[in-house]
Amino acid sequence: MFKQVLEVYELLDSAKVTGGDVEALLRERGLQDISVKTIRGDRGQTDFIKIRIPGTEGRLSGGGSPTIGVIGRLGGIGARPEMVGIVSDADGAVTALSVALKLADMRSNGDRLKGDVVVGTHVCPNAPVVPHKPVPFMGSPVGSGVMNREEVDGSMDAVLSIDTTKGNRIVKWRGFAITPTVKEGWVLKVSDDLLDIMEITTGRIPRVCPITTQDITPYGTGIDHINSIMQPATATDAPVVGVAITAEVPVPGCATGASRVTDIEEAARFVLEVAKAYGKGLCSFYDESQWKIILDRYGPLKILQSKGRVENSP
Repeated sequence: MFKQVLEVYELLDSAKVTGGDVEALLRERGLQDISVKTIRGDRGQTDFIKIRIPGTEGRLSGGGSPTIGVIGRLGGIGARPEMVGIVSDADGAVTALSVALKLADMRSNGDRLKGDVVVGTHVCPNAPVVPHKPVPFMGSPVGSGVMNREEVDGSMDAVLSIDTTKGNRIVKWRGFAITPTVKEGWVLKVSDDLLDIMEITTGRIPRVCPITTQDITPYGTGIDHINSIMQPATATDAPVVGVAITAEVPVPGCATGASRVTDIEEAARFVLEVAKAYGKGLCSFYDESQWKIILDRYGPLKILQSKGRVENSP
């Protein structure tokens, strides 16, 4: 997928790029169901883009195969005027859009997935920088709730949330890792099917990014999070797995020159293979029999998808 990754990377590495530019590229390659929405916030504006790619037996074609969601999570692709060039935080958007572009090229070559794929992310070349330890994070012109509203789709039966996860001291390798599955406030076991696909696409032992209960609560509560990778899990009852693009040392989200196309390509290829298997019913994000036992014994933890019981919390 290097061709698609390089095309998307070069397109987004611009002070003038818009969601419309991304839409034009994807339409040129044959995709049609694309929407772009510009949303303005207190700290600027960003273009949300959503791409629906019909499968041969997906619901968009009148079939019953499940739909997978691919979300590129980020604050912004650039931090202008403070930083010149594409930032590390852009990796989630580059990965998700590369998957969409690869699926477009596959369709042109006669290869279609069985299930639908819905890709969502946003394009902002001048997002704000947020102080954070051990390294600064990227902010966003809009809040996490707006991102969830625009990127999470009700048609998604399972979600892969892709996010640069380099600004920490707990994930210490270069490449990508997956998180345990999160569903309705529960952190479940890591999916064996996803581990199998990760082994095949990387050719090495699988890597898992640790997350905590704090990480699956909504932003805006004053609670620390590893980053926004699990925020889609607060806006859907579908199972969510994070695809964390990682580094051996803490790297600021606002750093330029820190994106590695080899790591992005590897993550994008993993996402594509998961999409292939999921639409055919060959990949499960969680064990449904175990889920029933969990609910019967302990009940739901949906409160963790909300801002909690304290009124007027920060």
